[in-house]
Amino acid sequence: RARAPELVARLLAGDSVALVSDAGTPLMSDPGAALVAAAAHAGVAVSTVPGCCAAIAGLTMSALPTDRFCFEGFLPAKPVARRRRLEELRHEPRTLVFYEAPHRIAETLADMVALLGDARPAAIARELTKKFETIYRDTLAGLAGRATQDENLARGEIVIVIEGATRDETSAD
Repeated sequence: RARAPELVARLLAGDSVALVSDAGTPLMSDPGAALVAAAAHAGVAVSTVPGCCAAIAGLTMSALPTDRFCFEGFLPAKPVARRRRLEELRHEPRTLVFYEAPHRIAETLADMVALLGDARPAAIARELTKKFETIYRDTLAGLAGRATQDENLARGEIVIVIEGATRDETSAD
């Protein structure tokens, strides 16, 4: 964000700028989005070279429905705000896709069990396209239990994929 004006000025002067990420596709829940927005607002042409996107890779490996999904990025870090957002998503019928930090995974899964239901099918994909890539498939309750026992589950970059609410769950309200 701080360097965006400088970089946009360089672009307007004819220089080329490349935004490269060391963790998947830039701009997906990434601060580089501010640079792209500033460049586009200034009328600079922006193009992309697609690469691995953890959200899409996790979704496709989850074995959950992929025809309609809702990418939520990172949930709020503060518990009250996180629970409020999960409550808003309780009846969402599309498959839900989240990013989560390793140090919050157990707490987040516990909140998901409490607010989305313990039997909801889900998957956790971690370290996608890397040496220690792992996919865990179970119910939310099963994954929450595993998060308290398997220290590897809380390592690296994490994608959580949760099956959408069933027709009965969406009509509850």
